[in-house]
Amino acid sequence: FGSSHRHTDRVRSPTTRAAVSAAGHRAHLRPRLPAMGKAGQAKQVFRAFGTKRRPSRKVAGAEKKAAAAPKLKKSISPGSVLILLAGRFRGRRVVFLKQLPSGLLLVTGPYAVNGVPLRRVNQRYCIATSTKVDLKGADFDKVGDDYFARDTKAKSKKKDAEGMFAKDAAPGAASAEKKSGQKTMDEPIVKALPDDVKGYLKSRFSLTARMFPHELKF
Repeated sequence: FGSSHRHTDRVRSPTTRAAVSAAGHRAHLRPRLPAMGKAGQAKQVFRAFGTKRRPSRKVAGAEKKAAAAPKLKKSISPGSVLILLAGRFRGRRVVFLKQLPSGLLLVTGPYAVNGVPLRRVNQRYCIATSTKVDLKGADFDKVGDDYFARDTKAKSKKKDAEGMFAKDAAPGAASAEKKSGQKTMDEPIVKALPDDVKGYLKSRFSLTARMFPHELKF
């Protein structure tokens, strides 16, 4: 019974064959639809973005103002002895000379006393002490922010043996002109320093056991 039933399913009538052939002919003539995208029936669209950027619109009154130099602390005045808390000479005591246009402080060791040259320091990393030094006769008006600018001289591009093995100057080394200027500017300060103040400037600041900064009087 089962085999005869399967056999009858395979046999198709003439009308059925005609209908199937007509449907296939119509499917062949039907235009093909475009390929569908990933999101169901939505068509996938690719958009090309240009490489040119539109110039940004300038808002009136939005120009940046130059940052004003920070105010000097009340405890700092020309001649005050400061303690440096950061940098190469941290822990050293220096003499404050003036505030530069950039807001940084111009200080000196003096170099002949403790080896600290003319430097720019941030007042945030300084402790002002009650000790003051007489600055009469010292002239530091010529020293500004440009004094500390790096030399932009182009390096020689010699490829010969002499140029290859030639020793360049040490980075950050002061020129002979700056060294002589340092000595000339520091001379009046060094002459006016008493021996006890010289010893005070030579000594390093450090904290030992049971010493608390908030309880110290500088």
